[in-house]
Amino acid sequence: MAPQLLWIGLGNMGRGMVKNLVEKGNLDKPLILYNRTRKRSEELAATLPEGKTEIVDSLEEGIKKADIIFTIVSNDAAVQSVFQDLLKGDVAGKLFVDCSTIHPDTTEQVAKSVTDKGAQFVASPVFGAPPAAAAGQLVFVPAGPKSSIERLRPYMKGVMGRAEIPFEDKPYGNASKLKLVGNSFILNTVTILGEGFTVAEKTGVGADGLQQFVDTLFGGIYSIYADRMVKGTYWKMEEPLFSANNARKDAGHAMNMAKSAGAELKTVAVADEYLKSVAEYAGGDKGDIAGIYGSARKNAGLKYENDA
Repeated sequence: MAPQLLWIGLGNMGRGMVKNLVEKGNLDKPLILYNRTRKRSEELAATLPEGKTEIVDSLEEGIKKADIIFTIVSNDAAVQSVFQDLLKGDVAGKLFVDCSTIHPDTTEQVAKSVTDKGAQFVASPVFGAPPAAAAGQLVFVPAGPKSSIERLRPYMKGVMGRAEIPFEDKPYGNASKLKLVGNSFILNTVTILGEGFTVAEKTGVGADGLQQFVDTLFGGIYSIYADRMVKGTYWKMEEPLFSANNARKDAGHAMNMAKSAGAELKTVAVADEYLKSVAEYAGGDKGDIAGIYGSARKNAGLKYENDA
């Protein structure tokens, strides 16, 4: 008999992941949904086949029924709060899979609290933006005992993801460490593009020519972010794909992690300064990481918003 799954966290990543889990996860029971705001659970359930989801009003109600519990929430404090509630009762034998992007120390602390209660834990942050989550094209980074990761595997590749980078029988924190290093690449990419497009405009080269260069030589994620900048999506969108607050959280964790290891991430500090400006101008939960372009424009005497 297939296990009962519980999903906690329906932000712009969680919603896409749930969609694919319901549609492709071969579940023989409704997927239990919990979100701090019930309305978000109801709105998502209304878009999915009838009878494929069940909404609960409390973590206590959900955990009693679940065998495997997925969590993906915004920051360390939220993760710690959720697990504090989840672990109040008997959870022996259950598998907890945390897909949140948090500090490795937090990951290890949460893992210990779970295993001390006789349950299993896998840290599995994911690479990919909300469109990749919706398309089932995420890259999972699971860390923990191999046997626990095997329980997770039926729901990763071919369901919510396209690939995995596993750390079998390795420290749980390794997954969070790789996630933070990887996100530092994203921060640097967006900073390079934001500054580059600003210089292209100020020197008269123009955004169109630089975008052709980016598409021709780099493509991929470079082109995705360039398009978000040139089309003005970074200031027009109602909900950010990667909020300034979350990006700053990741930048801070990455720099702290590097410092603790005797290394530096100097370019991430530059990105963080731009993100601070984005948060001040557009709002930390409203401004998108691609707003680094807007901040670079402001520094150069241009408007935050381009004319797209």
